[in-house]
Parts: sequence; C-alpha cells; structure tokens
Amino acid sequence: MKYFEKLLIANRGEIAIRVMRACRELDIETVAIYSSADKNALHVKYADEAFQVGEAHPSKSYLNMERIIDIAKKSGAEAVHPGYGFLAENYRFAKICLDENIIFVGPGWKTIRAMGSKIGSKLMMKSAGVPVLPGTDGIRDIDLAKKVAAEIGYPVIVKASAGGGGIGMQIVNDEKSLEDAITKSMRIAQSAFGDATVFIEKYLVKPRHIEFQVLADEHGNAVHLYDRECSIQRRHQKLIEEAPSPIMTPELRERMSESALRVADASDYTNAGSVEFLYSQGNFYFMEMNTRLQVEHTISEIITGIDIVKQQIAISAGESLPFGQEDLSIRGHAIECRINAEDPLNNFAADPGKIIRYRSPGGPGIRVDSGIHMGYTIPPNYDSMIAKLCAWDSTRREAIKRMRRAISEYIILGIKTTLPLHYAIMNNQQFVEGNTHTHFLQEEHIFDTLERYRRDEETRMQTLAGSFGQGKKVAAISAAVNMYLQPKKD
Repeated sequence: MKYFEKLLIANRGEIAIRVMRACRELDIETVAIYSSADKNALHVKYADEAFQVGEAHPSKSYLNMERIIDIAKKSGAEAVHPGYGFLAENYRFAKICLDENIIFVGPGWKTIRAMGSKIGSKLMMKSAGVPVLPGTDGIRDIDLAKKVAAEIGYPVIVKASAGGGGIGMQIVNDEKSLEDAITKSMRIAQSAFGDATVFIEKYLVKPRHIEFQVLADEHGNAVHLYDRECSIQRRHQKLIEEAPSPIMTPELRERMSESALRVADASDYTNAGSVEFLYSQGNFYFMEMNTRLQVEHTISEIITGIDIVKQQIAISAGESLPFGQEDLSIRGHAIECRINAEDPLNNFAADPGKIIRYRSPGGPGIRVDSGIHMGYTIPPNYDSMIAKLCAWDSTRREAIKRMRRAISEYIILGIKTTLPLHYAIMNNQQFVEGNTHTHFLQEEHIFDTLERYRRDEETRMQTLAGSFGQGKKVAAISAAVNMYLQPKKD
C-alpha cells in the first residue's frame, strides 16, 4: 500500500535523510527544505525536490511555520514529517497542519500540548498511577517552595515546565541557595521558551536514565519496543545510548513497560513516542514523554527489526499496527554514539568548519546515520550533532568490541569531534561492566583520560606530518588518527 504520494521533511541533516530513506522504500516522493546555510547539504541532494525555506537562522528557516506550510502546499505534499528538534514538539505547528489538511506525522496537537508541560504531564501520570518524583506542581511562593524542599529533602532540582534539553535546570543543595536558583531558572525559562513557569522535585544523586519506545495507532493498539539506557550525558544531553539497558531484569522490564504503556493510554497517544524514567535503588519515576521520533530510535530498530519511521508514516495514514506485543522480542545488543562537532576538552564547545577528510566505518553490525561528507562545511547555526554511529552484536560485550573497531575506522578531519571521547568511554572498565549513571563522565574522570589520549594523538600527528611532504599532510593526519584510535586488546 502506498500511504502518500509526497511527503515534506521539515528538518535537515541526518534525520531528514533517515526519513527520506524510509519514504524511498515506500515509493513516496520527498520534499526537502533548506536554509541559505544548507544549500549544499546532503539532504538537499537526496530529496526528489528541494525548496529554500529562508535564511540561516532557525527562526527564519526551519522554525518558519508559515513558510513551511506554504512550501508543502506548493509542492503538493500531503504530509509533513518533523523529524526531531525544531518543530517536532510544537503543538501549534501540528495544529496548523491539521487546519490546512496536511497530515502531521506524529501525535495529535492536543497530546503534544498536554505532554509538553512537565507539570501538567506529571499530574496526569500521577492520576494514572504512574510513579512520579515528589515535588511541587509549580512555584508560586518562595516560602512554600522552601517548605516542600525541606519535606522531600535536599538536594532538589528546579526545572522549567516548558521545553527540554536540560535548559534552565538548577540543582540546589541547601535552603539558602533555593531562592536564587528559582529566580535564575525562571529567567532562563522565560528567555528560552516564553514561559517562566518552574517547579521543584527531589533530585536523585546518581540515577540511571531509562526510556521505553512506544508505538500506538488510532485503533487502540499500542506496543513497546523495549528499553534504552541513556545515562551517559553532558549538560543533561545524551551522548551514548544502548538497548536494552544493562541493568534490566524481566521483572523490572515488566513493571516499567506497563507504566510506559499506561502513559501512552492516559495521554491518548498515537504514533511513535518515548517515555523517559529515572531509575535509582530499585525504584523508577516518570520524567517526561518525548512526543516525537527520538535521536536514538536507531538502536530500538536494530534490536527489534522494526522500522519505526515506516510505522510512523503508516500510522499517520490511518493504518493499524501490523504486530502485537507477543510478536516482538529483543535480538542482541545495540549501542549508539552521537558524533558531535565539539571539543570535549573545551567544555564541549561547538567546532563547526570544513571537513577535509571523511571515511565512515562499515562491516558487520555497523550502522552510520550521517548528513555529512568530505568537503562539506558544517554551519555554526544548528545543533552540533553530525552523525550517529551504531554497533550491534549478539551480546553487550561483543557490541562494545565492535564499537571500538568502528571508532578506529571512523575518520573525520578538519574539525574536532566527540570520537575520542567515545573511544575513552568504550575502554572504561565501569562502562564495560554496565555501571553507568547520569554523572558518569565526572565520576570516572573521563576527561583526564581523554587529555592523555589527545596529547598522544598530537604527538603522533606531528611526527607523521613531519615524515611526509606538505602535500601528503592530510594522509599523514589520517594515519595518525587511525593509530591513535586502534582498539585495545581485551
């Protein structure tokens, strides 16, 4: 069955290409949009049609709802896939699509609005019997906030009700710091999201971040595609994900998956979404629901064999899920490393620029989702993630070894990336044992190890570069990086 004739992808980079690949396999024509900074981007070349949406700044291009709708109409696109980021969780955009008779590939706008409020969604889940962290429903009075914080015990965390990505979060260890933290969080929330509403809840010191991928159709059918561990983060943003979680037991999975499906039911959810939990000392707590395709959907696809993007498109076309929970099972273990154009030793500062040498890894069990190529100039205007490297094998230990091998093959020169950081983590004994949590990078002193690796890398580069003529410098640097990233023997 052909679900649509033409679909517009309201995004850029690797996720735009990922959606286009699914469309190509479904015989659906694709429409790309691009900013002035992306006119030579890979997703523009991959699409059947491409339209410039505006200038480089996101507000004038990928966030320009009116212009995107106009392009969808002019191109004859019947549906819009938002990818992730930009307008993916903007309920106003989803509603505009509905009003203009354009299918929005995602949940309904009312669900997006309801789950977009951390306070509102938390109250909804509490009523549905899903475990939530103790805290306030919103801060209207500093004295009351101090009273609640004293009751639940420090440390507490102040969060913005709207938005995500850790923006506005403030960890508070004592009462004297609480008022300043609330004021700062409110100011950041107002600036970032146009909504100054904040709340406080109990802060778990070393929790694990575990999420469940769910799919639900318009006919009352819902399944989960098992769990993902997303605990290794920087600035509350994920760096490495794996599926399934290394701490998961059959009993814990049953309890958490039941809660995840309860979240989907309580929110009248349709399409693909992820329910995120914090786990600590045998207990788990609902954190939020991402009402969109996740960056890390790849590893859930790998361990289940389900193409989530194709299912999104089919559900949006009114189709029923073609499988039930009993038809699904976990096959092996998958790990995803997010490759960002960042310098991990400079507080993860973005490092956009021109890629002078590029070679992606391959071989058994390796998947690379990327929107870059040799000679491509990464613009400074957007998120720094440029590729996703995934490794699969029958066991977690073997998947880690395969990821080490893949990193040793991955060459990206001309910019700094997080590849060396991923190499250091893959060789960390605590990671190998599955002992991760949201403060893993700091607790394990990964950056100290990384600094040594960086010095060794620079020494090798200088040595090799001096051994060749200037015309062979790029090849010398490539060889140096390869040497530096050779996996260790177990």
